[in-house]
Amino acid sequence: MACLKIGPDKKGNVAICENGKVVFYGKEASAPKVDICETLEAKDAEILPGWVCAHTHMYSALCPYGMPAPKNAPQNFTQILERVWWRLDRAIDRDILRASARVYTAECLLQGTTSIVDHHESPDFIEGSLDVLADALEEFGARGILCYGATDRNYGKNEGKRGIDECVRFVKENKRPLVKGTMGLHAQFTCSDDTVKYCGDKARETGVGIQVHVAEGAADVEDAIARGFKSPIDRLEKLGCIVPNSIYIHCIHMSSEETKHGADLGLWFVQNPRSNNGNNVGWPYNLNYAQKVALGVDGWSGDMIVERNAGRELAIKNGDDPINIDHRLYSGWRMMSDFFNAEFGPLNDVENCRRSTKSSVADLRIVDDQGVRHTVVDGKVVVRDRKLVHGDIDQIRKEAQEQANRLWERMVAYPETYEYHYDD
Repeated sequence: MACLKIGPDKKGNVAICENGKVVFYGKEASAPKVDICETLEAKDAEILPGWVCAHTHMYSALCPYGMPAPKNAPQNFTQILERVWWRLDRAIDRDILRASARVYTAECLLQGTTSIVDHHESPDFIEGSLDVLADALEEFGARGILCYGATDRNYGKNEGKRGIDECVRFVKENKRPLVKGTMGLHAQFTCSDDTVKYCGDKARETGVGIQVHVAEGAADVEDAIARGFKSPIDRLEKLGCIVPNSIYIHCIHMSSEETKHGADLGLWFVQNPRSNNGNNVGWPYNLNYAQKVALGVDGWSGDMIVERNAGRELAIKNGDDPINIDHRLYSGWRMMSDFFNAEFGPLNDVENCRRSTKSSVADLRIVDDQGVRHTVVDGKVVVRDRKLVHGDIDQIRKEAQEQANRLWERMVAYPETYEYHYDD
């Protein structure tokens, strides 16, 4: 069977990829005799597993293309949501979202990030939105996990139901082998109890987990208590929204006991250092009580080396151990292993793992002193010699700028003050 051969790299190792797996990794002299259909050189480079971005919002990818500041500077996290992000997400239409998803996916692959876990919101474009994101991943050859973050905040409970139903539709209809779907909720304080419960019901019905921001800001905690619950995670549990393979994001204002309890229930947690610092919401010290904690970016660039380096500096500043950031970056591979039922991460340093059930998925980055030279996803080359195989990054960025200009024009139509409708 035809295979992709990578290397030898500067350590003298080659990787042979077949059927999306690394079936051999070791010294070239020991490589099995197979029909090689393509060779990817790796001189003076190193063959490494691709990075995982465990949480982001691809809809925010146009922000570097000139997003205007709000007229009134936000004074707290809730105002940041109201005056910036909730105006932006309502202004998104199909063309804007397509440009956002394409440029974000393309940039990730060029940076060696092969898997993207996305939490989407576009309240005025719900139905079909997840297909736009999935099409971008498929176009460039990236792996991904997608959901729509349902909310009632704009149009009441019907809006929340539509968001969850979009997740259900996508999970049932999606045929893309590299893309998975989950259920999703936006910040809980923008969701009624009925919407939260409906999300849990549909997660169990479809057999998938739930992606949800939990206790990112104090408003989430205050809202849960006002509704009669002890905390946001207590609300999720009592409303039936804790299911296997769920991803709880941020978790800044969770206690050690709540974190331990969530860990015992098998939850995944995700830390987003740059975003949390930028929003001034605090540091998630209690994530140290969980094992399944991965690293995300929450809408910032998907360059995981940049996120890791920033996270290390912020950990030291906040009196935490920077090694935790490294562990969380590497935990992204374990997250993908859980969701795709396969082995992700460090290559088996075995002379012949061709028949091994532990063969790693062939999501790889070939890195030299200048950065990422090549990227491989599922055994297929998607970046070669620092250029996309399936697109022109200059054209993609040009389209992004054009759609960004439209986005800013549409965004100004929405007021900076907010009237909530989550109990309608």
